[in-house]
Amino acid sequence: MMPTTIARSGDRATDVPEIADPSKVAPKDARELSRLFFDQLAVLEEGTPEYQYARNTLIEMNMSLVRYAAGRFRSRGPEEMEDIVQVGMIGLIKAIDRFELSREVEFTSFAIPYVVGEMKRFFRDTSWAVHVPRRLQEARVQLARANEELRSRLGRTPTTKELSELMSLPEDEVVEARLASNGYKSASLDAAISGSEDGEAALADFIGNEDAALGLIEDFHALAPMIAELDERDRKIIHWRFVEELTQAEIGERLGVSQMHVSRLISRLLARLREGMLSTS
Repeated sequence: MMPTTIARSGDRATDVPEIADPSKVAPKDARELSRLFFDQLAVLEEGTPEYQYARNTLIEMNMSLVRYAAGRFRSRGPEEMEDIVQVGMIGLIKAIDRFELSREVEFTSFAIPYVVGEMKRFFRDTSWAVHVPRRLQEARVQLARANEELRSRLGRTPTTKELSELMSLPEDEVVEARLASNGYKSASLDAAISGSEDGEAALADFIGNEDAALGLIEDFHALAPMIAELDERDRKIIHWRFVEELTQAEIGERLGVSQMHVSRLISRLLARLREGMLSTS
């Protein structure tokens, strides 16, 4: 590594090494070199090529911190590990931009909480689509491992009983863990369904039914002002018959009239309301 002058402190030129591949610097060497580059960031003007060189070198030299922190999540698979490392890099960059040598603390100790914090935020925001008890979250991970092991060993999908024996859990808890796995990720109702005949079907097309009662909402809104215009006796008749569901004979007893008279009153009221509904449609 050849030294290169990238800044001046007072009348004295400050030299730092020119590193061909900062990502390959050993962690022990990175700790020592990081202090030199942080010294430069403190005196360089932000946005200059020299500043960007020092900052980018610090990022690449300390990538091992991100890989170290991501190691605890190794069981999540290679695809998700890539995402974990990426969000960990965001934490590393935040730590570099906020670190000051005057804190008299090792940069590694300062940076790890930032890196792990971004990873935990990633899991909180993207992992569980619904709230699931912690014991079931842990059982889901155990279930995934048992599934993988038995599939490779048996060459087929394992039964609940086989999973139960390997996991040392009752079968009902294995079933519960399997159901809890459905809460790990959610899908949009607008998500396209592959293999549909027209190629444009969405998930919403296959779940739920149209509520026939929804069509009555407009009718109720149209009827409300018409019923409000009826006199008190007619409103009571409508209420008794269609809300309290009294018989015509019971309504007749309350009004002191015959059942036949009540029948004629209801027919007249319904005809009036029907005519009003047709005129507004």
